[in-house]
Amino acid sequence: MFFASDNWAGAHRFIAERLLAESAGFAPAYGAGDLDKKVEARFCEIFEREVSVFFVATGTAANSLALASVQRPGGITFCHSEAHVIEDECGAPEFFSGAARLMAIDGEAGKIDPARLSAKIAHFPEDALRHGRASAVTITQPTEIGTVYSLPEIGEIAAISRKRNLPLHMDGARFANALIALDATPAEMTWKRGVDMLSFGGTKNGCWCAEAIIFFDPERAREMPFIRKRAAQLFSKSRFIAAQFDAYFENGLWLDLARHSNAMADRLRAGIAASSAGRLAWPTASNEVFAVISRSAARTAEEKGAKFYEWPVPAAASELVSESETLIRLVTSFATTVADVDGFLRCLTA
Repeated sequence: MFFASDNWAGAHRFIAERLLAESAGFAPAYGAGDLDKKVEARFCEIFEREVSVFFVATGTAANSLALASVQRPGGITFCHSEAHVIEDECGAPEFFSGAARLMAIDGEAGKIDPARLSAKIAHFPEDALRHGRASAVTITQPTEIGTVYSLPEIGEIAAISRKRNLPLHMDGARFANALIALDATPAEMTWKRGVDMLSFGGTKNGCWCAEAIIFFDPERAREMPFIRKRAAQLFSKSRFIAAQFDAYFENGLWLDLARHSNAMADRLRAGIAASSAGRLAWPTASNEVFAVISRSAARTAEEKGAKFYEWPVPAAASELVSESETLIRLVTSFATTVADVDGFLRCLTA
């Protein structure tokens, strides 16, 4: 019963087999091989336009280098106050951006509030030498609390960004889960709604180590080869990332894996909602579930082998949890089974 993170899951066997098959023989290094080019072309097909693709090792690298590519001296990137880039990346976005700042914007359900974003951007006019200047906006899809921006919500954030000519970046560490939740296409959830750059994640959804930075306008990507090399993210044997993506996309595997993990989360949500031993903290739509349970029930579940994280209570929901309760996060993955879910639900009522 492993619900601590989808990072705890292994790799799907099709991806592992593809890596093994690629391990023999020789191929040009540093992204110059046929397989690298094949996968880059596949990304263009998936997003229904020409895109520039840069493989990197981690989601933190993808976010940091994407944002670094659009920074200016005194630059400020606007993000949600609970976003991964500001809470969980150890200052990497600021470091790789040459000390550009991240500016937190509050908003309900883990999403940037458009009115607050507009107001905050207005505090930094182009001629405000002492205060710095707006450089970019980034959103997390799905959010850090399992919610999902709707297509109109993405479009609204993009429209605000365009008024100041600010690039819009999407942190898509769980990109496929959001697609399934919205029943949207990759194009509909990104560039057709005004997204300029995407951190495309595969590691949480069945890959070993496969992330990519996607630019929907290749002209914006002219500096990225140098930025990636300087950050030590240019792999000599990049075909092993390409091999993972090659298997990931084949026959829609990536969407099937996300569909399964979302379905397991739906089963968890339904079981918790029907239980008298716990309650859902807020509605979620991806593969993350947040629940409030008693501390004693949490300990019992852990003793029976359940793995999950106790989660900090958001400032906006300070009255959500009583002293005898705890807020927990449960994350499903492609490897989660019905038996795992039902076993955890039985733990709650034990």
